[in-house]
Amino acid sequence: MGDWIRCNHPAPDAGVRLLVYPHAGGSVSAYHGLSAAVSGTVEPLVVQYPGRQDRFGEPFAAGADEIVDAVLAELPDGADARPLAVFGHSMGALLAFETARRLEASGKAPVALFVSGRMAPSLPRTASGKKRVADMTDAELVEDMRKLSGTAEELFSSPELLSLFLPPMRADYRIVDEYAYREGPRLTSPLTVLTGDHDPRVTVEGARAWERETQGPFSCHVLAGGHFFLDAHLPYVTSVIASGLRDRKAMTAP
Repeated sequence: MGDWIRCNHPAPDAGVRLLVYPHAGGSVSAYHGLSAAVSGTVEPLVVQYPGRQDRFGEPFAAGADEIVDAVLAELPDGADARPLAVFGHSMGALLAFETARRLEASGKAPVALFVSGRMAPSLPRTASGKKRVADMTDAELVEDMRKLSGTAEELFSSPELLSLFLPPMRADYRIVDEYAYREGPRLTSPLTVLTGDHDPRVTVEGARAWERETQGPFSCHVLAGGHFFLDAHLPYVTSVIASGLRDRKAMTAP
């Protein structure tokens, strides 16, 4: 691939690729478990944002459009192209949605869109209840991360680790803060939503509001857990992805 996309679990015989967008502050390594779990059902391609891990020292992305543009430019094409599904968690859900929109506008609609841990993009930003990152002190940002329970507690007690972790987190949160939903045609792709029943940032109603974004089949799965429920439910999430792709094949079969 290139700078933006990693394929750590190749599946050359899989008929579909799954493009995965991590959450704010996230990286390829955070989705190793999901990548391994779905490999075979699909070939997972995980996005690596700049400014972390093997891209440490690179400038952070300035906005959602910059990320989507760069990722689309790196997707395999020509003889190496395969049908594509898209998955995103939290901030990644917004990027997955904008990627699906862009693909559909170009006549290459994804075979399925899976979004997780995010209110519907058309809802007012204040519906998430989160203070703008630009207005947060470091202490407030750390407390916000603690509420989501997606970061190892030992990181919070290490000034050295925090000094590495907070800048990409701030940069990603800024992307979310500055994201502006644009009215547009509804997707035709099947849309599947996953959410935790105790997510402090996403209500079940807010997750179900994603339905307005597609003309295609829609489903919403409410799982036990908070904002970072994926790892605890990997077998179920894998089955949801496999089922969504099976349903797509049934709908397109002659």
